[in-house]
Amino acid sequence: MAEKDTQVNLAVYMERLDSYISSQNALNENLSKNLEKVETKVDDISQWRSKMYGAKSILAALGILVVHTTAVMGSFLAIVTFNK
Repeated sequence: MAEKDTQVNLAVYMERLDSYISSQNALNENLSKNLEKVETKVDDISQWRSKMYGAKSILAALGILVVHTTAVMGSFLAIVTFNK
């Protein structure tokens, strides 16, 4: 009788182990898919950040250009006005 109990317990154990392994495989696949989504979103955020830095650099360059042009035109106007 003890041998039959051992076989039944072993069968139950193996069934539970198979169930556990299959659930872990499903969980691992789900985690992998979610990590790929997160990686894609991080890449998108990185690209967006690069675009924002580019836009800030362009705005800074345009600001410097406007200030420089104003200074040059002001000095040119001052030279023309004072030489009359």
